[in-house]
Amino acid sequence: MKYSTERKEAVLNKLRAPHNRSVPEVAAEEGISAATIYLWRKQARQSGQLLPEGGSDPEGWSSRDKFNAVLETASLSEAELAEYCRRRGLYPEQLRRWRLACEQGNDLSQAASQREGDALKQERKRSRQLQRELKRKEAALAETAALLTLRKKAHAIWGDEDE
Repeated sequence: MKYSTERKEAVLNKLRAPHNRSVPEVAAEEGISAATIYLWRKQARQSGQLLPEGGSDPEGWSSRDKFNAVLETASLSEAELAEYCRRRGLYPEQLRRWRLACEQGNDLSQAASQREGDALKQERKRSRQLQRELKRKEAALAETAALLTLRKKAHAIWGDEDE
């Protein structure tokens, strides 16, 4: 069934803040399948619109939605920010925390990659040590096997003199 652009936008507005209604709830109310609304939400997101995953709590938004909110508010003045927050059902403090998290994300990523690199070096070092130890033990085992074989041959040739 083909829906008008106005109806589609009205449905999507119910998903946006300050309403923040869930897709199944809106689908039941509007008589439109949830799959259709999920598709509309996906298309709207791909076009750059901010549509949270659902739920009334903005802290439950996905990282992507929080990042988009930070991007949308980056150049706003305090008055514009307050208006944006009222429309979206947010607090300016939430946006500040999200922005700080975004700014620190790259630092955390670098620190994590540094830790991973150090851990990888340690594992390689341990692997080399274990390989050397294995090689040494294999050589000792081969030597012991050779001595046992030699001892058996000697006993077979000369008999048991010691025993």
